Amino acid sequence: MLAAVLGLGVGFAVHSLTAGTAASPAIVSTHFGMHGEATWAAGAHPAPPIETLPDQTGHLFSLASLRGRSVAIVFFDSHCTQECPLEGRELASAEQSLPAAQRPVLVAVSVNPLDTPASAAHAAKAWGLASVGPWHWLMGTRRQLAPVWAAYHVYVSPHPVNGDIQHTEVVYLIDRRGDMRSGYLYPFLPGFVTSDLRTLAGSKRA
Repeated sequence: MLAAVLGLGVGFAVHSLTAGTAASPAIVSTHFGMHGEATWAAGAHPAPPIETLPDQTGHLFSLASLRGRSVAIVFFDSHCTQECPLEGRELASAEQSLPAAQRPVLVAVSVNPLDTPASAAHAAKAWGLASVGPWHWLMGTRRQLAPVWAAYHVYVSPHPVNGDIQHTEVVYLIDRRGDMRSGYLYPFLPGFVTSDLRTLAGSKRA
């Protein structure tokens, strides 16, 4: 599964693509003032647009509408019983360490066409994401979701394993201008994510 994320490195400044374990995450260092396996300078890499998917409220979502806010983009299956709940809780922990004004808007792109508003709401609450700040869970058919997966170099297996959909576990941090600034493979250290979000919240260039 993680091998599929090598596409993440195209045109990116990659610190380490060595996958770690939950106890020993991949080594990361600081570049462009950010942490993560991949980082980008401000203004160097606009986030691919997301304009065609509804969120859990049924409203059509637009990533461009979030300009002026920092954003965390993740890829989740609300029915997942393995890595997604762990990643969700780690991300919630990273956000909880920040003042409310510095917390990003969370955008979860579904990797499971069977996700529903009810299952998304249940997962967001169970994983602690619904209580830390604004969030959107984007849903659709595989045909609708696939272009977004491809744009963000996310591999999604068409064949579930033990009931779970295998996919790239990655978090992208987007600054207030809509530029990608940092990318993390899971497992990650919440403290590094918190530090990067704090940088984005306080940066005039972001």
